[in-house]
Amino acid sequence: MTISMKKMTCRALVVSLLALSFQSANAGMIGADQAAAAGAAQTDRGMVMSVLARAETAQQLQAQGIDPTMARERVAAMTDQEVHALAQDIQTAPAGALTSGGWIAVVVIAGLIWYFAYRR
Repeated sequence: MTISMKKMTCRALVVSLLALSFQSANAGMIGADQAAAAGAAQTDRGMVMSVLARAETAQQLQAQGIDPTMARERVAAMTDQEVHALAQDIQTAPAGALTSGGWIAVVVIAGLIWYFAYRR
């Protein structure tokens, strides 16, 4: 290798090292709400997956003709907003609780029992 080729190679290496050393990574602060949203999405997805992992849920899905594995894959493919909406629906759905119509029926039935039991 000739001397001029070595000098050219050294100059190219020096220039490339200087040019590459000034590149920096850009990192920024994220807000607490963004960090909380990311954590909430994982929490919601975990809650939905735990509901799907229950034996009763798998049995009900199979009774409806839905493969529980396919349901879990579908939830895994959902966006964070869809999973959040599904988690909200699961949390607000009545589970064995009476609705307002159910309470009215209980009061009417109790009133009829009381009326027929104590009428003279």
